[in-house]
Amino acid sequence: MPSLRPPDGLRALGRGHRLRALSVAVANLLPLVGVIALDWNAAALLTLYWFELGIASGWALLRALFAGRPSELDRDGLIVGPLGERRVGASVPWTGVEVRLSSLLVLPVAAPILGVVWLVVGVVTVGVTADGGLGQEALDTVALATIAVFVSEGATTLVEYFGRGEYREHSAQTAIRGVFVRGGAIFLGALVTVTVVAAGTLESDTPISALDPDAIGLPLLLGVVGVKFAADLAGLYGDRLAAFDESAALDLGLSYDPPSTEPVDGSIAGPVETVRQPRRARLAGALTTPLGHPGLWYIGGIVALVALLFAIGGNLATALALLAAAVAVPIALAAVDHELRHGLVAYRAGDDALVARDRLFGVTLWRVEPWEETDLRVRRGRLDRRLDTETVVIELRDDEYRVPGLADPEPVLDVFDRRPDRPDE
Repeated sequence: MPSLRPPDGLRALGRGHRLRALSVAVANLLPLVGVIALDWNAAALLTLYWFELGIASGWALLRALFAGRPSELDRDGLIVGPLGERRVGASVPWTGVEVRLSSLLVLPVAAPILGVVWLVVGVVTVGVTADGGLGQEALDTVALATIAVFVSEGATTLVEYFGRGEYREHSAQTAIRGVFVRGGAIFLGALVTVTVVAAGTLESDTPISALDPDAIGLPLLLGVVGVKFAADLAGLYGDRLAAFDESAALDLGLSYDPPSTEPVDGSIAGPVETVRQPRRARLAGALTTPLGHPGLWYIGGIVALVALLFAIGGNLATALALLAAAVAVPIALAAVDHELRHGLVAYRAGDDALVARDRLFGVTLWRVEPWEETDLRVRRGRLDRRLDTETVVIELRDDEYRVPGLADPEPVLDVFDRRPDRPDE
C-alpha cells in the first residue's frame, strides 16, 4: 500500500523520530522561554498548555480517522460489535490511506471524551488562574506560541504519521492514547501547583478563584514545565518502553498491539456447500434479540415515560406516537443487530474449513479448520424447537463461534472429524 509522498527533505527529517523530537522540543522550550525570559505567570503558562492539549486532541482525532489497523471493539456490543468485525474501509484517492469502518465507530465516542478531558483540564488550569491574571502582552505571546505548537504538531503528523507510514501500525484507539497522557500531566501539574499555592496564600474561607497567578513562583512553574516535559518524553519513547515491557514480562500497559490488517483467508478446498439461516429463523431472531440486550428496553422505557407525561397532559396523539416508538425502536435496533450477526452471514462448508462470509460487504468474518476446534455441540433451545432448527456451537482454545437457527446443520458438522455432542441423543 503506497503512503503519502512528502518531499525528500521532509521524509529524511522524519527518520528516527527527528521531527517528533523537534516538536516535543518546541512544545517545551516555548513555555520555558516564556517563564524565564518573558516573565510568564501561571495564567500564561497553563493557558498555553490548555491550548496545546486542544491542538493535540484535534490532530489525534485526524490520525485516528486514518489509522491503518482495525480497532478492537466489544463483539457483544449492539450493532457496533458485528460492524467492528467487518474489516472494510474506503480508500482516499491517490494516497493509499483508508478510512476504516471500525475507526468511524470509535470516533463518535472518542471525540466527546477528549472534549470533556479538555474542558476539565481547562477548569483546573485556565478557569482558576486566568481570571484577571493574563495581560494583553502575555496573551499575544501565548497566541504566537500556540500557532508554533499547531504548526509543529501538524508537521509531525504529516511527515511521521503519514509520510513514514506510521499510520499502518496504529488503530483509532492507539492513535489517541498519547493525548490522555499529556492531558493527565497538565492536569496533575496544575492541580498540585494551584493546591500548594492556595494553601499558602489564601484564607480558609476564600474561594479558589481568588488565587493570584503571580503568587506562583518560578520554581513551581519550572516544576510544571518539567512534569509536562517528562510526559512528552514518555510519549516520544513509548515504543522503547513497550519493548522493555515485553522483554521484562512486566505489565506496564504500553505493549498493546492493535489487531492485524491481514484479511481472513476465505479460500476453501473441494466442493463447497453454502448454508444460511432460513427466513423464519431470521425473523424470530430479530424479535427475540432484545431479550439479550436489556438496555434496549431501558431506552424504550424512557420513551414510554415521556409518552405517559403527554397522556397526562391530554395530548393523546403524541402519547400514542411515542408509545409506538418505545416498542418499535428497540425491535428495529435488535433486528439490525441480528441481521448483521447472523442473517446476512453465509456459512461456506468445504473439505478443509468452515468460513463465515458477510454478504453485505463481501468480506470473510472468520475461518475454522477441522483441527482447530476443541469441542463441537448441537443445541436445540426453546426457539429452535419451535422453528425446527438447530444451533451449532464450535469451541476453540480461546474463542467460540455459534451458528444459530440452521434448518440443516449437517454441512457444517461434516467439516469436522469430531462427532458433535447432542444432548437430546
